[in-house]
Amino acid sequence: MTNNVRWGILGTGRIARDFATALRDTPGATLAAVASRDPATAAGFADEFDIPLRLEGYDSLAACPDVDLVYIGTPHAMHAENALSMLAGGKGVLCEKPFALNRGQAAQVVALARSRKVFLMEAMWTRFMPALDEVKRILASGVLGEVSQASADFGFVASGGPEARLFNPALGGGALLDVGIYPLSITAYLLGAVESVRAQAELGPTGVDLQTVFTLRHAGGALSTCACSLKARTPGLLTLSGRHGQLRLDAPFHRPPTLTLMLANAPARVIPTPYLGNGYVHEAMEAQRCWNEGLIESPAMTHEQTLHLMGVLDEIRAQTGVKYPGD
Repeated sequence: MTNNVRWGILGTGRIARDFATALRDTPGATLAAVASRDPATAAGFADEFDIPLRLEGYDSLAACPDVDLVYIGTPHAMHAENALSMLAGGKGVLCEKPFALNRGQAAQVVALARSRKVFLMEAMWTRFMPALDEVKRILASGVLGEVSQASADFGFVASGGPEARLFNPALGGGALLDVGIYPLSITAYLLGAVESVRAQAELGPTGVDLQTVFTLRHAGGALSTCACSLKARTPGLLTLSGRHGQLRLDAPFHRPPTLTLMLANAPARVIPTPYLGNGYVHEAMEAQRCWNEGLIESPAMTHEQTLHLMGVLDEIRAQTGVKYPGD
């Protein structure tokens, strides 16, 4: 183990570019390699980020001796296959959300990480933002009283034809897996595991969900309402409501610049929650900490939590009729 962690990037799309940008601001991170199926794309990405190794094909990254951790930023449908390959090569894995297309795929990946004793984490970056630490502190203080309800939404207007990633079922398209995972994951993190779910969706011509709304009952009895969309610009807020008022994660709630505490008979209080770089820095730091300490999972985003959330996503899709070739 070393304090300086050598990263490989799998994929060269927008999310991979965002993560590579974050690594520039991450203490102890070295961006050592990038892999793409297209050598010209890998070369262009490597030139942009001054990456010494530009590799053709994903398997070459799994076999690269100069890489410790791999960030997987490929389309949803490839996550499980890519993660299995990297883990088989002994690489630690930070896999972009959604972790896989379904719980069955996710369970295979987790089983391999555990058997090989190699680090694996879902890249739900919101969980590692400083704002979430402040939210947990405020909830623990009891200032809101019993928190029994939450609401969260994430919606934007997507463009592209039926073959575009967000509308293509072969690539795991749809609002739920792309952005619905955020309200699901964060409400479960703050209010407890999901005991039951009820969902409705509008499906598009290709069979993926254009928008989905679902309600959750959490362990302990709290309820939450969550919405996601590829056709509506929603407020992008998450609000926790208790006996004495509300705590709001301000827009965009998955990367909140501020929190707003609104208590009965008191003026609203805005709490700044600055973060490093573009926000992805914090999950990278956590992955590096776990790698350097020899952990195979993060206590803030455990394997069991990932499997639990994938199971809830499966149930939502079963209720709304969204199916993927990998199911």
